[in-house]
Amino acid sequence: MTRQISGFIAAIVFSASITSSATIYVSPDGKDSGDGSAASPFKNISQARDTMRKTRTGGKVVLKEGVYYLPETLVFVAADSGTPKNPVVYTAAEDAKVVISGGMKLKLKWEKYEGGILKAKTPEDLDIDQFFVNGKRQHMARYPNYDPGSNKPYNGSSADAFSKQRAAKWSDPGGGFIHALHSHLWGGYHYRITGKKKNGEITYEGGWQNNRQMGMHKHHRMVENIFEELDTPGEWFHDEEKQTIYFYPPESVDLGKAVFEINNLTHLVEFRGSKDKPVVGIVLKGFIFRHANRTFMKTKEPLLRSDWTIYRGGAVVFDGAEDCTIVDCEFDQVGGNGVFVNMYNRRITVRGSHFHGIGASGICFVGDPGSVRNPLFEYNQTQHYNKIDKTPGPKTDNYPADCLVDDCLIHNVSVVEKQATGIQVSMSKGIKIRHCSVYDTGRAGINISEGTFGGHLIEFCDVFDTVRETGDHGSFNSWGRDRFWHLKGSPEEKLSELSLLDTEKTIIRNSRWRCDRGWDIDLDDGSTNYEIYNNLMLNGGLKLREGFHRTVYNNIAVNNGLHPHVWYKFSGDRIYNNIWMKAARPVGMRGKKWGIEVDRNLFVRASDREKNLGYQVDVNSIVGDPMFVDSAKGDFSVKPGSPALKLGFKNFPMDKFGVVKPELKKIARTPKIPVPNIPKDMKGVVPEEPKKTATWFGAKIKALEGEDFSAFGVAKEEGGIQLVEVPTGSKAAKAGLKAGDVIQSMNGRSVKTNADLMVAARFAGKKIKIGYVRAQKKSSVIVDK
Repeated sequence: MTRQISGFIAAIVFSASITSSATIYVSPDGKDSGDGSAASPFKNISQARDTMRKTRTGGKVVLKEGVYYLPETLVFVAADSGTPKNPVVYTAAEDAKVVISGGMKLKLKWEKYEGGILKAKTPEDLDIDQFFVNGKRQHMARYPNYDPGSNKPYNGSSADAFSKQRAAKWSDPGGGFIHALHSHLWGGYHYRITGKKKNGEITYEGGWQNNRQMGMHKHHRMVENIFEELDTPGEWFHDEEKQTIYFYPPESVDLGKAVFEINNLTHLVEFRGSKDKPVVGIVLKGFIFRHANRTFMKTKEPLLRSDWTIYRGGAVVFDGAEDCTIVDCEFDQVGGNGVFVNMYNRRITVRGSHFHGIGASGICFVGDPGSVRNPLFEYNQTQHYNKIDKTPGPKTDNYPADCLVDDCLIHNVSVVEKQATGIQVSMSKGIKIRHCSVYDTGRAGINISEGTFGGHLIEFCDVFDTVRETGDHGSFNSWGRDRFWHLKGSPEEKLSELSLLDTEKTIIRNSRWRCDRGWDIDLDDGSTNYEIYNNLMLNGGLKLREGFHRTVYNNIAVNNGLHPHVWYKFSGDRIYNNIWMKAARPVGMRGKKWGIEVDRNLFVRASDREKNLGYQVDVNSIVGDPMFVDSAKGDFSVKPGSPALKLGFKNFPMDKFGVVKPELKKIARTPKIPVPNIPKDMKGVVPEEPKKTATWFGAKIKALEGEDFSAFGVAKEEGGIQLVEVPTGSKAAKAGLKAGDVIQSMNGRSVKTNADLMVAARFAGKKIKIGYVRAQKKSSVIVDK
């Protein structure tokens, strides 16, 4: 009885101490019968969570150094919450290496099998998907063999990967996998081998990982998990029925001292809440996440009319959370996505973290298709103007919003799944991505899957060595296949307005991009409502396709330029004050759909500007040496006296790209800096001045400037185009216009520059209403086009 009372009092004292100090300790050598103190830590993180749950005051859970093999997914619910100002912090002890593992450690007794291959017995009921030796992922027995120096997809691919001739040597290939690129190199497919027919052909299931079904590539194919292909150091195969693992160890591995681990869990940590009962105020700090399962056969759900399907999971999953943070963590060789922010979440932050060797995407933000008005899922699906919901904005709030990825190093992702990216955004709003270094990716470094719901900000990022195994993509890639896109029955002039129903403005600024297998910045099908400025593009230039309301200014495209593709008649695009080093490369523009303004840019070759003049753009652009400060060291700022400054170009920081955390900056790579291709005779040459006069309706025209405004009695903010000469018999003269008239509008559209007038005239119908000033009095006339 005395002991019971003493124990009860001790429990009260412990509870009070937890409530007041709210610090709990965990150690791999601890015991869950302990009291959670530094001297008597718990063994399991879940025990610390359950104890912390009782405090309701926030606090800290400190994990001492070691590997924590989770017996099951660590789940946080609303009852585990702290508050935004007083969060519950789960943290590694100071200077401690803490690994949270979704796997288990194996004690293996090796014996010779044949050749250089060894074998060992494994515990029962193990489905081994990944095998790690001394922390490094080994390769399933595969063909072709893994070649780190190969420039082929999958570090080795072959047309005969599962041919009848190849399969003839396989006794039972069931359980093997086929990995193949998309026939157009738009990501990839994955299949599980189910067996072999009597005629020797392989049977398989899968191929649902890509939303643009066009079949697998004829050459870029690879198979794995087939015993007969175990023939090179670093490969392994597990026979589940025989409970035996076979391994061909590299010479560098000391099997007597090596640590052998496998994966066991798909999700290591989950935040499971809801809008009504969210998980709030939990911080994960300083952990290394390892040994999460591969998920390529679960990647089935199509995103909205994109090329993608998705698996809603990752090593860490947020679902119904608010004001939660991952900071200073490492995601090391996890098999699927690193972090997945799913459905309703608000103010989730991932900061100062390192993602590498990731099987799928690094970080994903993906909302609910039910929050989108008139969602379509397949690329070729369309709908009708008379049937769509024309209400702006989302239908529900079941999507991620106001989240942040800050100062993260993300590289060597899409190791398994090729339709994957560093950071993926879909059906989300207000996602901020800043100071991230992203490289070595199969597809884009950063991908925005559609316009819903916009409002994103990407800044100070360094993104390069992307689209490495695939094609037709960019270091930044976006789509905007929203309800306006390919809409049937809509008046063309209405599409501009409809395009804004689903998306708020997204800004891309102060970042460095390089893509060697596509475009540096690729705004693909329907991408709408973007402001793009202060970007340094090192190789592939800028692509704008088939969207609306893009404003692009103060960017530098080294050895490249603008790629306008299939613009709408009333796109509303404005492209100005950029340094282009090549002429535009239009596709499907039909010579008449060039937005509001493409002008006042700097070129380094007169021939490139002349090409653009042929498209009736860049009338006021100039040619000259940009006078870069130190391009060899990556400083593409321009010196005083640069002709770019006369156009309004402004220098932006060249030393703020990518990660800033010292530990990450020390190990982060940077892109290869190109040599700008500037003509030798350009050095010191006085830049070509813009042509101030042009011809319209047979009249010589010139935009008002300087003292002209006073002379013609026109306000500067109104502007206008002076008719300098109006020859007798010209179309302008027949319309009743005279030299000295100042044109200010066409069909209600203001014209302030020669380019404005040309564009307004091009977009006008058969009749043009011209507003002009004569003798300081406003008048108008209607003329035939």
